[in-house]
Amino acid sequence: MTTQMKESVSAWHSSDPAFSPDNSATNSGSVVQRKIRVAFVEDDDDYREAVSNELGDHGFDVTSFGDGTALLAAFADGVEAEIILLDWSLPNVSGIDLVPRLRRNGVTLPVVFLTGRSQPAYEKLAFDRGALDFVDKARGVPILAHRLKLIADSAKKPSDLDLVDNFHCGRLMLKPSVSRAFWDDADVSLTLTEFKIVHLLASSVGTYVTYRAVYDCMHYAGFIAGSGENGYRTNVRSCIKRIRNKFRAVDPAFTEIDNYQSFGYRWGKT
Repeated sequence: MTTQMKESVSAWHSSDPAFSPDNSATNSGSVVQRKIRVAFVEDDDDYREAVSNELGDHGFDVTSFGDGTALLAAFADGVEAEIILLDWSLPNVSGIDLVPRLRRNGVTLPVVFLTGRSQPAYEKLAFDRGALDFVDKARGVPILAHRLKLIADSAKKPSDLDLVDNFHCGRLMLKPSVSRAFWDDADVSLTLTEFKIVHLLASSVGTYVTYRAVYDCMHYAGFIAGSGENGYRTNVRSCIKRIRNKFRAVDPAFTEIDNYQSFGYRWGKT
């Protein structure tokens, strides 16, 4: 991490009331806010401590780790968390390579990257690997806290993905409990984000789902990324292309995902 980034940590406390720490328990004397549990991986000790402490002021319960190996060991030991916050540049196993290892180990929690590598290529790769958000370290902890809270609130909402029973749609079978998709009994090897999109489309078979709805499914409602007002459509198209290619690897004749130009996608023709 650069010296400039380290120095910016001390200036991240915002005077904007919208990003003030949640002191409702102290102010009311009776209301106790549940702390959002975050597993934070960052190899810079000073930066990790500073961000963890400030997130604590914003209502988070942060368990921090110096590398990915420690995080994997903690989950194997049963550590509890709701969101995983990852640096990109980590020793031994980089943050971007840590995501698929977490998924293989059955850890399907939302992943957010907090990194100084703010270039679009890194952001795109993070989303391709299944990350839910990508935050530049220069944005500051108040912005980070706001986006983490959006993710936590979104996760609380009822979802079809919470169903225990398997979901069948023609030759497609989805197993929400383990986020796996099967086509004619063959595992399609979708990422968590890809699985959520397929579930969304197949749940509305024959009906077009808008680009915006698919994008919200990929991240969370109201998330903005990409260039321009409709830049998110590029991300949606890229993800749909990957999904199609994975199904075609199992069945070259796969044609279930149909596109309505400038509007969205549907599963099945009718």
